[in-house]
Amino acid sequence: MNPVTTWRLPLRLARRDALRHRARSVLVLVMIALPVLAVTAADVLIQTSSVSGRESLDRRLGSAQAFVWVTEGTVRVTQPPDPDGCCPLVVSGSTPAPTAEQISSLLDRAPLLELRQGEVAVETTNGQASVDATEVDLRDPLTRGLFHLRSGRLPRAAGEVVVNQSVLDKGYRVGDPLHLEGDGTPADPTIVGVADSASLRTYPVVAGPLGSLGIHRGDTTGWLVGGGPVSWPTVRQLNEIGVTVASRAVISDPPPKSQWPEESQYVSSDDGTAAAVAGLIVVMALIEVVLLAGPAFAVSARKQQRSLALMAATGGTPKQSRRVIIASAIVLGGAAAAAGVGLGVGAARLLEPLLQSQSDDWLGPFEVPWLHLVGVAGFGMLSAFLAAVVPAYLASRQDVVAVLAGRRGDRAPSLRSPLVGLVLVAAGVAGSVLGATQDGGELLIAASSIPAVLGMVLLVPVVLAGVAKLSGRLPLVLRYAVRDANRHRTRTVPAVAAVAATVAGVVALGIGMTSDEAENRETYTPSVAAGVGIVTAPPPPVAKGPAGEAPPWSELRTVVRRELPDATVTDAVGLSETSSYAEILEGGAQLLGSYGGSVGASVMVSDDALPQGLIGITADDAARASAALRHGGVVAFANVDKPDGEVSVVLNTFDEDTGADTDTTRTTAPATFIKVPPTWVGPTGVISSGVAAELGAEPETVALAVTGVDVTEAQQEAVDEGLAAISQDAEMYVERGYQADDATVIVQLVLLGLGAILMLGGTLTATFLALSDARPDLATLSAVGASPRTRRGVAGAYAVVVGLVGALLGAAVGFIPGIAVAYPLTSRSGEGCVFDGSGSCVPSGEQIGPFLDVPWLMVLGLVVVLPALTAVVVGVFARSRLPLVARLG
Repeated sequence: MNPVTTWRLPLRLARRDALRHRARSVLVLVMIALPVLAVTAADVLIQTSSVSGRESLDRRLGSAQAFVWVTEGTVRVTQPPDPDGCCPLVVSGSTPAPTAEQISSLLDRAPLLELRQGEVAVETTNGQASVDATEVDLRDPLTRGLFHLRSGRLPRAAGEVVVNQSVLDKGYRVGDPLHLEGDGTPADPTIVGVADSASLRTYPVVAGPLGSLGIHRGDTTGWLVGGGPVSWPTVRQLNEIGVTVASRAVISDPPPKSQWPEESQYVSSDDGTAAAVAGLIVVMALIEVVLLAGPAFAVSARKQQRSLALMAATGGTPKQSRRVIIASAIVLGGAAAAAGVGLGVGAARLLEPLLQSQSDDWLGPFEVPWLHLVGVAGFGMLSAFLAAVVPAYLASRQDVVAVLAGRRGDRAPSLRSPLVGLVLVAAGVAGSVLGATQDGGELLIAASSIPAVLGMVLLVPVVLAGVAKLSGRLPLVLRYAVRDANRHRTRTVPAVAAVAATVAGVVALGIGMTSDEAENRETYTPSVAAGVGIVTAPPPPVAKGPAGEAPPWSELRTVVRRELPDATVTDAVGLSETSSYAEILEGGAQLLGSYGGSVGASVMVSDDALPQGLIGITADDAARASAALRHGGVVAFANVDKPDGEVSVVLNTFDEDTGADTDTTRTTAPATFIKVPPTWVGPTGVISSGVAAELGAEPETVALAVTGVDVTEAQQEAVDEGLAAISQDAEMYVERGYQADDATVIVQLVLLGLGAILMLGGTLTATFLALSDARPDLATLSAVGASPRTRRGVAGAYAVVVGLVGALLGAAVGFIPGIAVAYPLTSRSGEGCVFDGSGSCVPSGEQIGPFLDVPWLMVLGLVVVLPALTAVVVGVFARSRLPLVARLG
């Protein structure tokens, strides 16, 4: 028989049934369309935010055919088609770099436009800030696309520039001179317009003609190329003379990989893992959608059971009965998939500005990956089909006589299904345990969660039967809900399993993420004590003063006190490391490496207390150190316990140009040893001024310690701009302890929100479908004297049964992979370093981790709060009065 003819009648019946029972059809559409919508919106936004090499051509090349650059000393270049994608390799030599004329000759005499890029320092209202700078003739057609003029005009001469809004926010207006800072800069150019960079959105940007900003060409020179397209053979010819090329034609239509240089044919080792992870996510999402939509098709099959029984009584086959149910899945799944894709594209368009506001760079063009979305729509259709398979199979095996007599009820659960479920759960547990005991076992643990979830689904009927047997002492509404849920397992089991699968995934991911955060928090090594700010500044370059000249600490101190008037600013004194370095030796061996010191220098100087901000020093050790320094001694830090003794302090002087040692001064002094942890980032020791004098060294201010106030990020930015105006590389570091990454916090919130939505959606859908299916029973309750309030109570109780049983099962299953993944995710071998008696670094050998942190608040919310909230919502919106099912004469 023709397949089209075979399916014509079932599809027609399915369409009519969907239109006749609109409420149930809408629920099915929502449960299938919502995941399709979410995946579609996410895919479109990811594609939009990801700027591919082809999409970035205009922002990189303008309207030019290519951008080429050469670096002094480069003889030959080996590059892939897009050199910005990855890893061009260069061969260096003494051959002079090719000139613009040589490059143009290989490009059929195409015109070249020089472009220089770098950073310049500009004066701001708070001091000085770095700005991304471009020097190029913006009136040339080749630059069209690099910048977008918003107001004003483009520069016409070297004394004019355009800036973006971020520069204006630092105290400038159109028409003002842009105050450039630094030696050798040209006269301050005039701002003649506001233009956005095609790449950078929030970072300050300035652009003007060559020479307007004083960008030093350095060893690299770049040109935009006009003329005709630059082919791959031409790119390879230019590579042979040391030129790197980003060609519009080649990036848009790259050559076959066989024509790439062998060194450029990289294959990411993570491709297989990424594909496996993506496959796991798809499988888990498919299971979730099938479980969510399953109750709807079970109720639909229940509503059609009399029609199917009549069909069977008149000669219909079980195959034809199954086709009627599956046809409903085809009709509703197709409509839901189409609606989900369309609404997902619209949602992505609405969310694009929000996503753009969170990015410092401009997103790519709004991109709808239709090929991907066809797969997403197919995913929706497949989920609907799979959700209808079990109800269709059960409907084809129903007892025709019982159905026509008005009796209904599911068959008793078989023993085979729970046994298979136990085997699958055991396999999932074994895989999780195995993955927890080996490095890189996260993928195995994630894969093991699939049989665990499937096994849990097969165990749900047994759990419901057990709960029903124990419900004798429960109140009427709960007892009725539990027993009704057990009686009609074809609609209850998928709903409970959907909630359980959602909770299992959220709990597993939540435990893994919070455990990873616990590792980051516990292994974070602060540089200085919490709340302490350290201002550091390198010595000025030779161009600004004599070699070795100290930074202008008094001016830097003034800036800090101006921006933080309530702060205490203390000079951190030590031995300058401009042209010398100091060591503290015991028996000729270093106690600690020359770390440089988080408070200013590797060897500090004090005649009283230890420097501000040192961490891990007890009060007793601080008192011992102060006494030693007051008596003219030395405080030496070590990774191991050492009795007080004598040390050698060595000062090595070196030539700043060659780095060769020129002189060595040595003295001995009594030392007090203080044990510090292997992660110590402070100085190697503190010496008294008397010991420094014996070395012939003059102690200097090497940093400023800022204490007594809580410095906000805005205040720190203002201080940094003020410091940069005095010394360009000066900055202030403020120790704020471990700060959770914003992206991690967002993912945790999204995870909780997604879990809550899926759990609420699944529970509400299953509850209202159950109430729809149970209308005859509820009408019977009403007929025998139950109050209208009872139906609300039954509705809320049913939500509690579905939500609570599913949440408890899901949490139990989710703990298995969650705890397992915490072991390989948060365990690593010891990384500490202990200096032994010979001065060698010996690994501490201590195992770091594992760290386990269960987000109990999130688990409590999923297991207790959400089922209670769902019950309240259902109880409020459920109808308390029902129309009569039949009129009694």
